[in-house]
Amino acid sequence: MTSDPQVTITLAVSGLAGLGMLTAAALSGWRGWLALKHRELQELRRPEPAAAIPSPASRIELADLKERIRKLEAIAAGVDL
Repeated sequence: MTSDPQVTITLAVSGLAGLGMLTAAALSGWRGWLALKHRELQELRRPEPAAAIPSPASRIELADLKERIRKLEAIAAGVDL
């Protein structure tokens, strides 16, 4: 059985190309993972605002929720509104 040098070279080049593509994909994934961890660390270091001023819409929504809770508590206590 004789081995054709052209087939051997073609297989070797194909193997190297495949290995190169795998390495490039792994490196891209590694860089993405590092970027994600970097962003997570930046979020942990970012100071919280001292006092966030609630928007009027959120205050209205909160008042509505408090009213609903008050009504539900009155129903649970058997008080007729």
